[in-house]
Amino acid sequence: MERLENLYEEMVEIRRDLHMYPELSFEEVRTPEIIANYLSDLGLEVKTGVGGRGVVATLRGNKPGKTVALRADFDALPIQEKNQVPYKSTVPGVMHACGHDAHTAIVLAIAKALSENTEVLEGNVVFIHQHAEEQVPGGAIKMIEDGCLDGVDAIFAPHMENYHPVGSIAYRSGPIMAASDRFEIDIIGNGGHGAFPHHTKDSVVIGSQLVTNLQQVISREIDPLKEAVLSIGSFHSGEGYNVIAGEASIKGTVRTFDEDVRNSIEEKIKRIVEGTCHAAGASYKFQYKRGYPATINHEQETEILVESAKDLLKNEQIIEIPPNMGGEDFAYFLQKVPGSYVFFGSANPDIGAIHPYHHPEFDIDEQVMLYASKILTRTVVNYLQNYA
Repeated sequence: MERLENLYEEMVEIRRDLHMYPELSFEEVRTPEIIANYLSDLGLEVKTGVGGRGVVATLRGNKPGKTVALRADFDALPIQEKNQVPYKSTVPGVMHACGHDAHTAIVLAIAKALSENTEVLEGNVVFIHQHAEEQVPGGAIKMIEDGCLDGVDAIFAPHMENYHPVGSIAYRSGPIMAASDRFEIDIIGNGGHGAFPHHTKDSVVIGSQLVTNLQQVISREIDPLKEAVLSIGSFHSGEGYNVIAGEASIKGTVRTFDEDVRNSIEEKIKRIVEGTCHAAGASYKFQYKRGYPATINHEQETEILVESAKDLLKNEQIIEIPPNMGGEDFAYFLQKVPGSYVFFGSANPDIGAIHPYHHPEFDIDEQVMLYASKILTRTVVNYLQNYA
């Protein structure tokens, strides 16, 4: 653990460098190159271009044992940064607003610390640096298909979290992040003059009815004990004050944990769209696009992580949380091998680190990287020593 404290300034340096030069999903070039070079310099077995732009490195201990993986994502978001900090993004309209720069720095530091202690390492550690978490279909699927989980027995992943103070972790066994789907509806009516509505099929009225009708899916057709969200995020139609719009576009998202509920909601939306448009004499186009599945943590691996945290934190700093309706393609890793996805508190009002991820002023108390690296390192060692 002392070694990680010595590496703290290096973590900060790496994180700030990546923050200044963010890269969007599926467009990462500089970031994976930096990661690969760093890991190669440690003497690890490094594979690049995994699943497209991913980087995977393997550290082999001197003693036999199982293989545990750590995953860090490294893509950024299409957000214009508003922070006024020395390490502000230099790329217009692109920002590390979800902490992926910190995830990368944390896992690189762990790789360095563990690579200096292979003589006591009972097993192997795989460091999975994933591209394109932020954009469906994500990078996880292709990396898995390319063999990044071959031989891996368990996997863990960190995420920054400004809903909790620095020096805390937020965990959950079972569903922790939701399946994230989206839908698009195009209403095709018949436009005309605002003074003669009887000559038209008003797409604004039809769309308004549709938005209202869709609210009944969750409130009246889904078991209230099953968590689900249906939100309309976009409704566009028309331009003129005296013109009845002939077409309208509606976009929304669905979040679920239960796969049967997920399937049911898709069918119910289709039925309501068809019925509403048919009743109004309009036609439509409907697309339902599946996103990431629910992220479901495994019980044993979550317990290992929590027990490791107890070695370093007080009980009140270890927080069990309810499921989060956000989406995360780490779900695909957890479908293949057992593991756990954990939030590390990174908020500190004294330095303005209060905004949630995906906010143009998102920033973290960088001390979170020290806490996270220590807890994850302890988790890796505990897993290899006690579950071989």
